[in-house]
Amino acid sequence: MSTIQEKYAKLQMILREMGSVAIAFSGGVDSTFLLKAAQDALGERAVAVTAHSCFFPERESGEAEAFCRENGIDQIVVEEDILSVEGIRENPPDRCYLCKRTLFGRILQIARDRGIAAVVEGSNMDDTGDYRPGMRAVRELGVRSPLQETGFYKAEIRELSRQLGLPTWEKPSYACLASRFVYGETIDEERLRMVDRAEQLLLRLGFRQMRVRVHGTLARIELPAEEIGRIADEHLRGQIVEQLREYGFTYVTLDLQGYRTGSMNEVLTVK
Repeated sequence: MSTIQEKYAKLQMILREMGSVAIAFSGGVDSTFLLKAAQDALGERAVAVTAHSCFFPERESGEAEAFCRENGIDQIVVEEDILSVEGIRENPPDRCYLCKRTLFGRILQIARDRGIAAVVEGSNMDDTGDYRPGMRAVRELGVRSPLQETGFYKAEIRELSRQLGLPTWEKPSYACLASRFVYGETIDEERLRMVDRAEQLLLRLGFRQMRVRVHGTLARIELPAEEIGRIADEHLRGQIVEQLREYGFTYVTLDLQGYRTGSMNEVLTVK
């Protein structure tokens, strides 16, 4: 079994063999780690490409830009009106496929225009166990997933990120705001802002790993099991309910199953 240092060496070897890369960079744990590896392996031949859309909170954009600026990494920021893409607003079960195909299509065009040899993204081995239609777009377009190619799991990425001094090593996992909505329920910018404001509130109140899922005008809060008791505090609970109602939610509920990735996929029968 390879150590994480051996995996990192193999990762850098794969990246060097590509010659030059455009990294789909969101500022999250995985893409930051991949960008660091690419910079170590390729120097100026590693370029970060960050797609801005209404699915992407401003706090994430700011953190991504700060990382590139502080580390001298060339970053290209592209604006995408993702809700104008046919089918995405209706939030079908393959919404992630439609979105990723659009965004990676833009990144591939940037790479071609700049003479960059490959486009890479940060999916890891833990991403193979859930319903992820976006990975179909990655495969169809020929985008590489070097963290999967080297067998990196999330825990290993976090540990090596800590050793490398990356600020994201203990950053909570994040998924785009569209993943908060029930499939088949229309997504619009106002409702995306409602979710973003609700999650920003919970972050300010000290909840780190959480989700606010949307069912019509009902907000379903997911928290790790160890934090469920904290939200029962009368003052804190009242503050959350009051604020979320101001943001536009009619009902505010707590999911007793707790935080889990991909909970909106639980209603799907995946063949």
